[in-house]
Amino acid sequence: MRRIKVYGPELRFAAAHFITFGGRCEPLHGHNYALAVQLKGDLTAESWLFDFVELRRLVVGLCQELDHGFLLPTENQHLDVKRAEGHYHVSFGDRRYVIPEADVRPLPIDNSTAERLAEWLAGRLAEELRSRGAANLSSLTVTVEEAPGQSASFTLPLDSTPPGNK
Repeated sequence: MRRIKVYGPELRFAAAHFITFGGRCEPLHGHNYALAVQLKGDLTAESWLFDFVELRRLVVGLCQELDHGFLLPTENQHLDVKRAEGHYHVSFGDRRYVIPEADVRPLPIDNSTAERLAEWLAGRLAEELRSRGAANLSSLTVTVEEAPGQSASFTLPLDSTPPGNK
């Protein structure tokens, strides 16, 4: 079993979010997220796992999708989310947010925690790898760092797809 890993300053995005927990909702705040991606598998006939440059390009693309947006967990049962007249209206108790659609990154997750972001990103990356025929890969791990010293990782076997990415 072989491994490769990509990380670095171009694998970052800045985004706003809040999470709900224990009947509460955090204040709206932001992070400068950093990603690392590890692939495991067997070498190809050309003696490599996957092209580093291509993997980095795929991860940069995902970072660009999320960059400078509000991460909205559309499957959060504690949020009331509506779209109207080019805006998202998001409510939690007496908190109300109205955000232009262009600034929202709706994600099919239940909470915008680093754990769920890592899982969602792994699912998106798995789709891209499958579409490129990377049949030699057995798993991928995505690590989302939301602050120095704070990160969450999700490992996805490449013969499955996590919930929220089907």
